[in-house]
Amino acid sequence: MFKYQPENVLEKKYPQNPYPKGAIRWPVLLFLILTPIAAATVVPWYGFTHGYDMFEWVMFFVFMMFTGMSITAGYHRLWSHKTYQSHWLPRLFYAIGGAGALQNSIVHWSSDHRKHHTHVDDNELDPYSAKRGFWYSHMGWIYKNEAAGREDFSNVRDLLHDPIVAWQHKYYTWITVIFNIGLPVLIGYLHGDVWGTFLLAGLLRLVLNHHFTFAINSLAHIWGGQNYDRTTTARDNGFLALFTYGEGYHNYHHRFQYDYRNGHIWYHYDPAKWLIKSLSMVGMAKNLKKVSDLQIEQARIKTEYQRLLEEPHAVKLSEELRHRLDQAYQTCVKALEEYIEARKQWLQSKRRAADTDKSLTKNLKARAQALRSEFLEQRRQWRSILAELSYAPAAA
Repeated sequence: MFKYQPENVLEKKYPQNPYPKGAIRWPVLLFLILTPIAAATVVPWYGFTHGYDMFEWVMFFVFMMFTGMSITAGYHRLWSHKTYQSHWLPRLFYAIGGAGALQNSIVHWSSDHRKHHTHVDDNELDPYSAKRGFWYSHMGWIYKNEAAGREDFSNVRDLLHDPIVAWQHKYYTWITVIFNIGLPVLIGYLHGDVWGTFLLAGLLRLVLNHHFTFAINSLAHIWGGQNYDRTTTARDNGFLALFTYGEGYHNYHHRFQYDYRNGHIWYHYDPAKWLIKSLSMVGMAKNLKKVSDLQIEQARIKTEYQRLLEEPHAVKLSEELRHRLDQAYQTCVKALEEYIEARKQWLQSKRRAADTDKSLTKNLKARAQALRSEFLEQRRQWRSILAELSYAPAAA
């Protein structure tokens, strides 16, 4: 089902960007300004004067989910990060829906996104660095020609061999026109209300698609918690996840970008995670990459330690309390590392059960379980001292 012969149909000299560095791309800027204005005025005006029926609202949500999930599960997690492999049919749907979201082709989008992760927060190399301000990271980078080497796709060479990616890149303009204008108009015509369907499924949906995605580049870098990595501006925000199909858990994503999940805890709202998992259950996705719980725990403990040291009262801690903090952290980390290694040895022995002494596997399992108990105890002590130090009075 997953076999296909890749063809490098995009191996050619790419056109030079016609805009000089720093120039405003006026057609793009006008589009980004005029479409929200139209959505904020024409859409409610038509609703008051003509009204929208249930069918038109259903089309709005169908188009919204189709395009949004195509960006999240397709552009982002499949092609940009390669967190799983997909059958050609979902890839085709992602390619069509992603073009309908009007956020450039898979090649462009993935190239920019990989640069973002490679050079996050670098004002020169990160295409939408949050350190350049909210407006720039939200949409300023799109209409200002600031990203160096935008036409250099050398960082997505692996994608150029996918015939669906090549097809979408070649016919991107036609797909966007058909999806954003032709399809809503056709559905509206068959339904009996062209304008109502177009305004909801076409215009309003497109504007919301844009700004929900833009919010991950902007809001998700300034609003939320940092539980897994404090070295970047990326933050976790469950509220943003509600509007971005699970993308709001951005701090976790930047720390573990190759995990097919952004919301790694079972109750995290992450429709893209559920879609990918569902596809794997019916044979249309495979090789889902998933970070282990122990790796996640390592990141959390390290981040807790860093956060505490950065608290205003940290510099005023007594020498005794600071020593207890460092000792508890080192002991907890060591216990976790020993458990990880013991568990790895046990699982390796278990997989080779037919070729190894069963008593050895049994002993390795017992050792792993003992070290797990030791780690849980050390983690309990670590959390206890964390709670104490968080409220400890400053040293005199």
